[in-house]
Amino acid sequence: MRRRSALLGAAGALASPLPAFTQGAGDFPNRAVTMVVAFPPGGQADVVARPVAAALERIWRQPVPISNRGGASGEIGNASVARAQPDGYTLLMALSSVSVLPEAARLFGRQPAYELDQFAPVALFTADPTVLVVPASAPWRTVEEFVAAAKARPGSISYSSAGNYSALHVPMAMLAGAAGIDMLHVPFQGGGPALTALLGGQVQALSSGPGPAAPHIRDGRLRALACWGAKRLAEFPDVPTLIERGFPECEYYIWTGVCAPAGTPAPVLEGLRRALAAAAQDGELRRAVSASGNTLDHRDGEAFAAFFREDSARLARAVRRIGKVE
Repeated sequence: MRRRSALLGAAGALASPLPAFTQGAGDFPNRAVTMVVAFPPGGQADVVARPVAAALERIWRQPVPISNRGGASGEIGNASVARAQPDGYTLLMALSSVSVLPEAARLFGRQPAYELDQFAPVALFTADPTVLVVPASAPWRTVEEFVAAAKARPGSISYSSAGNYSALHVPMAMLAGAAGIDMLHVPFQGGGPALTALLGGQVQALSSGPGPAAPHIRDGRLRALACWGAKRLAEFPDVPTLIERGFPECEYYIWTGVCAPAGTPAPVLEGLRRALAAAAQDGELRRAVSASGNTLDHRDGEAFAAFFREDSARLARAVRRIGKVE
């Protein structure tokens, strides 16, 4: 990304060793802190945001309401935080697609709704590979069977997503390119509606975050065929990776992390970082994240910056390979 360096510099400013949690700058927060989720309820960002917000409420003794601002694959909600007052009272539970959308806008010659240097990343919470899921009634039991069916009848297999270039679209586009298959993309306004469409039989496949899909895999409504990770998910040890199945370029992580608007004062950012580190140790949060099928992976400072650097570069390459999607 052309303006990534400023974002990573903001992350580096948060890299000092983590002390015990104390309150932020002055009396921050002395009122509600809004956490924006740029998608409707039920998707990956929402599933993680809610226990994080609840933990912060216990730490701060202030309300942390979730504001679901869906639309345009997350662009609307992301941009609203990029433009928010940089005072720490508006946060974004960002999804991995936050780094994709500006690059996608440039593919079409459009001015991006926001740039990455408009955010100060504070803390990563999860970074799980997406999972290829199909209805349990589908005829495919392996990814090889799925790919063979797509090759035999181009365009016959439909899949849902949270919108063009979203965190649920990019991995499927990666697979389509790597396997040389043509599928019908059906975009929705978020991960929750995309999953509902699969469960309702409107589409035949989905690359889902493990959290939202896990309950339906466990109860037998969905079947997991593969995941986009470098290694198998601990939650689903029998589900192979696409790399194992001969698609080395199919690596994708749907991560969630808290960002503040750039320009937020350093003492407030430090207070946020400490509070989020304390939240990551909260027993109720850890149980909620685990029960949702996600793996807690708290990182901040340089650790978050290094992860972001590697992941955003991989996603930028993926977007350029995918090209324009109308």
